[in-house]
Amino acid sequence: MKKTFNDDFNLSVIAESGQCFRFNRIDENTYRIVAFGKVLTIKDSGGNSFDFDCSADDFKKIWKNYFDLDTNYSSIRESVKDDAFLCDCAARSVGMRILNQDKWEMTVSFIISQRKSIPAIKTSIERLCKTCGTLIEGDTYAFPTPVQILGAPLDKLAECGLGYRLPYIRLAAEAFYSEPDIISRLDELSDEELLEELKKMQGVGDKVASCIALFGFHRLDFFPKDVWINRALAEHFPTGFDFEAYAPYNGVIQQYIFYAYRNAKR
Repeated sequence: MKKTFNDDFNLSVIAESGQCFRFNRIDENTYRIVAFGKVLTIKDSGGNSFDFDCSADDFKKIWKNYFDLDTNYSSIRESVKDDAFLCDCAARSVGMRILNQDKWEMTVSFIISQRKSIPAIKTSIERLCKTCGTLIEGDTYAFPTPVQILGAPLDKLAECGLGYRLPYIRLAAEAFYSEPDIISRLDELSDEELLEELKKMQGVGDKVASCIALFGFHRLDFFPKDVWINRALAEHFPTGFDFEAYAPYNGVIQQYIFYAYRNAKR
């Protein structure tokens, strides 16, 4: 099915933004996404039109929300003014959107992300999915549930390249399994309360908790600080970043900085 968007929507920018690990390029204009137990192929056909390889029902139930299509990102981008560096970052990041991803998957994914490059994170996640996830089609597996992770042999999990993070992932699985309504409970918390609850999990500090909050719980004011963001802040905002000026969308601004600064420095 073909969809045309009048708002910011760029597959390459989103895929390279560091927020998603099962969103991969097939060719110059085509991407393959695995999320919520589904596989989506989407092609940029030009003229702001995109071909979605899915049913109208799946688009309405899954992918419309996944791409956060009810939020106007061009208006957020256009609100960036007065700072030359941020204006440049926003201009280089046209098409950025913050995805609505599975909260459990993002919890595990960002625990895995610690001290790993993005390619290494993706490799570990794919191995984990193949080790204990449910087969969707071909050789593609869904992200494993807490029960599936807890039921997998430790030696097999260790082969996924999880390293010291393995016990943290198992503890997270136990927490999600033992409290079936944990996501609903966390959803009801304020941003500050959510951050503190996430940090109660073993292996989750400020940066990982902020990533889970932004990319999993879609709290758009969180501003995770990784090595790229810290370098950008040190270089361009040595006296401090004005978070009040960009609330409640600091997370979108963070993505502009991450995408533009990382690509410029590589």
